[in-house]
Amino acid sequence: MGKLAIRGGAPLRTEPYPSWPVFDETEIQAVTEVLRSGKWWYGEKVREFEAAYAAFQDAQYGVTCTNGTAALEIAYLACGLGAGDEVIVPAYTFIATASSLLRVNAIPIFADLELDTGNLDPADVEAKITDRTKAIVPVHFGGYIADMDAFRALAKKHNLHLIEDACHSWGGKWQGKGTGALGDCGVFSFQMSKNITSGEGGILVSDNEEIAELARSYSNVGRATNDQFYRHFLPGGNLRMTEMQAALLLVQLSRLEEQTLRREANAEYLNRALAGIPGIALQRPEPRITRRAYHMYIFRFLPEQWPGVSRERFLEAVCAEGGTAWAGYPIPLYQNPVFQRQGTGPENCPLSCPFYGKEMDYTQVHLPRTEQLCAEACWVPHATLLAEEADMQDLADIIAKVWENQVELAS
Repeated sequence: MGKLAIRGGAPLRTEPYPSWPVFDETEIQAVTEVLRSGKWWYGEKVREFEAAYAAFQDAQYGVTCTNGTAALEIAYLACGLGAGDEVIVPAYTFIATASSLLRVNAIPIFADLELDTGNLDPADVEAKITDRTKAIVPVHFGGYIADMDAFRALAKKHNLHLIEDACHSWGGKWQGKGTGALGDCGVFSFQMSKNITSGEGGILVSDNEEIAELARSYSNVGRATNDQFYRHFLPGGNLRMTEMQAALLLVQLSRLEEQTLRREANAEYLNRALAGIPGIALQRPEPRITRRAYHMYIFRFLPEQWPGVSRERFLEAVCAEGGTAWAGYPIPLYQNPVFQRQGTGPENCPLSCPFYGKEMDYTQVHLPRTEQLCAEACWVPHATLLAEEADMQDLADIIAKVWENQVELAS
């Protein structure tokens, strides 16, 4: 395939891959209509989007809020998680999955993942359950749905809440049912990088009316639905979505199914095209995922197959050839400074506060498969998967070219 572009050769591809966000005059018109109406605040458009998105995820109830982080926090509160409760989460995820637990004074307990899915390992989760455990929070990382059959069985066996962090899983389905409504509740993010976006925004979906009503109250300054304006029942926050965000999301939602199916088809094409390259490992097939929402296409760089070549050098070569890929999270969550701090000051609460009654030292946490994934994962952004099959073949050819020229890359 010729000399590598990173060493002065001609790049295999010069055309850019699709960018994000995708929008047109429809979004502009939708926001303009809200502006001209003078009704900008938490009204008809928000209610319309909540109902439409909940239905899209096969859920009965939807409660919007300012962002996915807020959605996690109100989910934890609505499920009754609080002071000293242990909650099992992965360490390969955005920090909000765990930091939102600290915000409600609960204690994140990190469990290891399955290397070939990037998701929580049910066996390690069960090993981490104690008499203080109150919930499991599987993350459908990159859109690959966690083993919800196993987690529902664990939740039932140990009487635990099951809360889905579905912030990468818009439109995903497990055995025909949408994510978010597979456990007690689930949350989604509409931040700028996400597959459906209004810049920021979030939603909780559920089939449980009580959880949905509590989430509504926590997001709406503690008010109760259909009660008097100045009666507040809970210490809620002002976490309400605006009409302009909802208008944007309604338009984005109208495209989401087609985009999801396109990403899924292109990812399947990439799987076939990359299957013969020894230096990378693909995620394992999962027939129970009946529709997958790809927030990213993930594969692993196998360092033992690339003597003298680092993952970062490999990715640099891929991008020089015109491909799109980058490294994932460089460290597990528990190695972040917020979890490495020691001491008894208020900044270390809830870990340093007396209501936990145990010692938690995250500096001693070691999850070998999570740390291996941090060292090996490569992410292809979801916008790339909106291109054509020929563009997928280009990306596969780029990776094959780098593989075939690895000696040149290492020299």
